[in-house]
Amino acid sequence: MQPRNMSMSGVVDLAAVKAAGEAKAKAEQARAEAARQGGGGAVAPSSLVIDVDEAGFERDILQRSAEVPVVIDFWAEWCEPCKQLSPVLERLAQEYNGRFVLAKIDVDANQMLMQQFGIQGIPAVFAVVAGQALPLFQGAAPEAQIRGTLDQLIQVAEERFGLTGVTVDSDAAGEEPAAEAAVPAGPYDALLEAAVQALDAGDFGGAVQAYKNVLSDDPGNTEAKLGLAQAELLGRVQEMDPQKARQEAADNPADVAAQIAAADLDLVGGHVEDAFGRLVETVRRTAGEDRDAARVRLLELFEVVGPDDPRVTSARSALARVLF
Repeated sequence: MQPRNMSMSGVVDLAAVKAAGEAKAKAEQARAEAARQGGGGAVAPSSLVIDVDEAGFERDILQRSAEVPVVIDFWAEWCEPCKQLSPVLERLAQEYNGRFVLAKIDVDANQMLMQQFGIQGIPAVFAVVAGQALPLFQGAAPEAQIRGTLDQLIQVAEERFGLTGVTVDSDAAGEEPAAEAAVPAGPYDALLEAAVQALDAGDFGGAVQAYKNVLSDDPGNTEAKLGLAQAELLGRVQEMDPQKARQEAADNPADVAAQIAAADLDLVGGHVEDAFGRLVETVRRTAGEDRDAARVRLLELFEVVGPDDPRVTSARSALARVLF
């Protein structure tokens, strides 16, 4: 069975949340208790994005979800798609101005939470509303679809649970960070920054061109090579109908183009090993131009994940076995 695509097409029907009445009552009780104790006041903008670990999960997520929807971003330092998704979620948390709070959980440091949520690939995004955990989506996704999911979440949180969010005090900026010594800009910093901004805006063609501009002068630039591979992948997936692409791959195992497209979807969805395994198997059973096409795409996906990732090392060994 092919792995389930949990990008935006996998958003759950939040209106079908079980025990909504009971959860709403608990949320109202918690808000009343917070008000009685003098809580529930305005929060600083910095409080809209928080890092959470296992020790603080109940306080920072479960209890807070009685007042405002909490969106959870499960991520890891080695996860390249996470590095594209997380900044978008952080920016939207500020833009939505208290309609939801973003909690970031590093899965490497919080394996128990990852297991409890049943996460099989990252990035993975959940919400907790009045103590109820809701899966939202897995993998990278266009910003417009992320906004649609957040709007749906906020609407249901308000209508079914009575959660209207928190008030943000824009003047309560918190402690000013210590001044850091200025670091001279590198020769390609402006181009790389332009590429990142293009990625955040969903302009994958612009990001590709910006990274290529760097590589034309500095072919060995690691950041540009990695960014280019990511931008090209996201650009390819943006044009796909995920359901149709996966069905074509399932119905036509000998169709190399279909398997390559499905591998792209696997990787964007966080199913790294599935993507690699699919292409290694395609290389194994093909020859000539078809084999080369699958091999080249596999090498491109290695660039997206990064050469130091153990899954890349394992897949390289598997590729060598089927080639030689």
